Amino acid sequence: MRTMGMQVGQMLARIREQRPLIHHITNLVVMNDTANITLMVGASPVMAHAAEEAAEMASMAGALVLNPGTLTREWVESMMIAGRQANNFKVPIVLDPVGAGATSFRMRSNQQMLDGLSLQVVRGNAGEIGSLSGLGGTVKGVDSVEAASEPDVVARHMARERSTVVAITGQRDVISDGTRTLGVDNGHPWLTHLTGTGCMATAMIAAFAAVERDYLVAAAGALATYGLAAELAAERTSGPASFKVALFDHLYHLTPEQVAGGVRIVEMG
Repeated sequence: MRTMGMQVGQMLARIREQRPLIHHITNLVVMNDTANITLMVGASPVMAHAAEEAAEMASMAGALVLNPGTLTREWVESMMIAGRQANNFKVPIVLDPVGAGATSFRMRSNQQMLDGLSLQVVRGNAGEIGSLSGLGGTVKGVDSVEAASEPDVVARHMARERSTVVAITGQRDVISDGTRTLGVDNGHPWLTHLTGTGCMATAMIAAFAAVERDYLVAAAGALATYGLAAELAAERTSGPASFKVALFDHLYHLTPEQVAGGVRIVEMG
């Protein structure tokens, strides 16, 4: 999809030109990595979790990330406060339902955000999205064990039911708005050997959503750009640890022209 590649390259250029503020309420495991990946793509991160400032910060952001990976009642409250204010100011929200389905608390908290907020993108693995969609999925800790249905079926179903864009990341990333479905084939297996790579993918989606209101295209473009940087990083490294450093470097140096020629996005229906 050459035309899509050019569109994604233009989105990357807009991120670097506009440097949108991305408000993260995210988990303790990945906070530094998601801040850095946001910087590497060209956006500006802020990690603001306190309920006392959540609404104010959300109102000035280009996008809001909600990631309840190390959730507490207080953090869920902050997420809801920030999310309601983001909705008031038409700031796009990207939810990463880390570990949804693993415990009843995680399921209740993610369902609360799905029910109580207008979400523009939900990104998760097959088990998490399968659990939230009602079509079934198994999660062990925060890792997907299995999904009951094909990712494209699950993504389309949940997107229609929830009126949002749903992105399921895996060997092929599948993104749907309930009508259109795209697949992204960029990426590298070493992404599965590091903690936080899914959370970083969510941060990428937020940066793209801050400059592109077609959230299906924004999510697909973000995942393809991230995957392309991973491919380039893997060419010059020997294992997951050095790969992580190279991933940041290659994303930082990635040009819109490289993106236009290197992303692999396919139409699935």
